[in-house]
Amino acid sequence: MGGNVCKTCHPDVWLNFYKNPHYKSVASGKGPPERTGCEGCHGPAQAHVEARGGKATIRAFSVLPVKQVLDACLACHAKDLSRANIRRSSHTLGEVACNSCHSIHKSPERKFLLAKKQAELCYSCHGSVRAQFEMPFKHRVNEGFMNCTDCHNPHGAPAPAWRMASRPRMVESALVNEEACLKCHSDKRGPFAFEHPAVRVDGCETCHQPHGSPNARLLRRPAVFTVCLECHNGAGSFGKQADGITVQSASHNMAEPRFRNCTTCHVRVHGSNADPYFLR
Repeated sequence: MGGNVCKTCHPDVWLNFYKNPHYKSVASGKGPPERTGCEGCHGPAQAHVEARGGKATIRAFSVLPVKQVLDACLACHAKDLSRANIRRSSHTLGEVACNSCHSIHKSPERKFLLAKKQAELCYSCHGSVRAQFEMPFKHRVNEGFMNCTDCHNPHGAPAPAWRMASRPRMVESALVNEEACLKCHSDKRGPFAFEHPAVRVDGCETCHQPHGSPNARLLRRPAVFTVCLECHNGAGSFGKQADGITVQSASHNMAEPRFRNCTTCHVRVHGSNADPYFLR
């Protein structure tokens, strides 16, 4: 039937739809007939017009199950590799559909047809993350310096080799399957002759809280040595130096103030090319 009939009853939708990417690529008639105009997304509209409206006579996305919404959107968007994992993403498994985040007809945002500003959109579900970004030390998402999608893929990300537990958080990977942190903190990338297992194996979140922290450098604990002692506590082989002396010992006693700031001596804690103990 085309979009002209739809304009009659839905002038509010058509008012700005000509600016919409869907109009420019699909509704403009450049696509195949089955994906052209309003019917390209909403299906045949003849029964809807004859019934003088009603959600039961047309594909109304506001009442469709998540799977049907996803199938309709992926009819065009399936080729985008960033959406390759969307069917098994935490959002989809949590019954979050495409139209939960995107406003197809009346998006107030200039990019991605988001229903609202990206951070506010994410915060509407992730309240605990909003609180973390109010901490004294944080990444500058609220200030607009960066976005949630700089680190996360809301359409799902594969489980990185460096940590299977990251899959539910849909964390993006940097080069060669590295943590998203290294997109910005490239000086921590390496490769280093002497790797710190806490960084290379366990990941940045072993020591840092990525969204926000009450502690400087987004550390998980207020004092540096207490972070180090979570691993270097003398248990088993952890914390032992080449001479067999543990970090917490009579000759290296944390009770003495001079030993409490580990990074005074071990300055290359993310990895070193000069010293196995990350000394200067």
